[in-house]
Amino acid sequence: MTAPRPFPLPLGLAAAVAAGVAVPAQGRINGALGARLGDGVAAALTSFGTGLAVLAVLAAVLPSGRAGVRGIGSAVRSGTIPWWYLGAGLCGALFVVAQAVTVGVLGIAVFTIAAVTGQTMSGLLVDRVGFAQGRQRPLTGMRVFATVLTLASVAYAVAPKFGAAQDLAALTALVVLPFAAGFAQSFQSAMNGASAVAYSSLLAATLMNFVSGIVGLTVAWAVKVAVAGPGRPLPADFPADWWYYTGGPLGVVFIAVATVLVRRLGVLLTGLGMIAGQLLGSLALDAFAPAPGTVVALPTVVGTVATLVAMVLATLPWNRRMIRTR
Repeated sequence: MTAPRPFPLPLGLAAAVAAGVAVPAQGRINGALGARLGDGVAAALTSFGTGLAVLAVLAAVLPSGRAGVRGIGSAVRSGTIPWWYLGAGLCGALFVVAQAVTVGVLGIAVFTIAAVTGQTMSGLLVDRVGFAQGRQRPLTGMRVFATVLTLASVAYAVAPKFGAAQDLAALTALVVLPFAAGFAQSFQSAMNGASAVAYSSLLAATLMNFVSGIVGLTVAWAVKVAVAGPGRPLPADFPADWWYYTGGPLGVVFIAVATVLVRRLGVLLTGLGMIAGQLLGSLALDAFAPAPGTVVALPTVVGTVATLVAMVLATLPWNRRMIRTR
């Protein structure tokens, strides 16, 4: 894969926003599957399994995919990328588990805002240090202000949930989980971007992401079974409706677009564009197709809008030039 070409900022952000819309849809699907099975880890494992199946077929059929897969071993052996980049999918596994476990309780909008906070903060860090061979990007005052505004927006958006909660400790733990999952997303995107360059294949990098993710989820589910017993789900518990199994393919779209854009826009801007799509999509889902018990409160709307404003402010220092990476 050759070095990334200059990429127009508006086009890149539009692609990021469009891909971001897939995330709340995936969250709603995985949350529904987790509730149906009574097992969030099994739902996450199912989601990763369907995504891996799609990628495996593509890698087997396309010559570029086969060549990219063959290049994984040589890239690691030569030291082109550290071996632990192969575990980038573990970050995605954490995100899918967080979806399956918390969306049904928090609602997709609050889940997304909590994840957005973690993603924004880690995006600043990843860009600042040039993690995963990325270009170092300055920590400007506007970026810091945008991050603080995002944190304040999240606190305001989740206030209704905390005000009505009877068990604040449990609810706090539920909010921390998507925050941690979001924080890991920037590192995942950066590692996948570097891996795609090393393998000369976007498909191989995305495939490896899903392989490591499903390995991690399989181990987590095996530990759960060993500790708590098999319980549910059994094969008969899996729903027949096809849409329960579309979360994985949606994740493929998200990971692939992020892998391409982080090398051109940087981790923070890619994350902020996807964040915009996530926020708009999640708010639309909760407003027009709410899950049972979900209520869209005014603070959630205000928090969403304020987070979008923060995204715009963070892009201002770069809005008159093309984004280049080395």
